[in-house]
Parts: sequence; structure tokens; C-alpha cells
Amino acid sequence: MNKAELVIEVQKLMGAATSKAAAERVIDAVLAGVKRGLRRDKEVTLVGFGTFAAAVRPARRGFNPHTKKPMKIPAIRTVRFKAGTDLRAIA
Repeated sequence: MNKAELVIEVQKLMGAATSKAAAERVIDAVLAGVKRGLRRDKEVTLVGFGTFAAAVRPARRGFNPHTKKPMKIPAIRTVRFKAGTDLRAIA
């Protein structure tokens, strides 16, 4: 499912009186809230759905697959997701 399909699904769940534009604004607001929560609190928990957590992947040594020469891979900030019990039951 991509964002356009998600917008249509949210529109259906909210009822016939809701437009696609309103459903898209709802999705954008939720995603912006998750981003803001990760920046501020480093973790966003949606009970039954899951937990988004900010994490740092440490620097490490790797190699260039083309030249086989060693190289340093820098540390990177990333987001991890742990599915909640309700979501795990579906998958």
C-alpha cells in the first residue's frame, strides 16, 4: 500500500462526508507528529500498533564491493520500529 492508497482507505474509514484532501491532511498531521515526537522524546509509542524509536547505528569498518578496499562507514541516525501485539497478530 502506498500513500495514495492509504489516503483512500482513511477516507473510507472516516465516512463519505470526508474528502480525499482532508484524509491526506490527517495522514500528514500524524506523520508530522511522529517526526516531532522522535526529535523531542526519541520515542513514540502507539499502544497496540507499535513503538518508533530513534537510534544511532555506530561507525564501522566495511569494504567497497567493487574494489575490495576497506573503508570506514560513518555513524548514522535512524529510526527503529517494534510492532505492538495487535499488529503482530495480523502479520
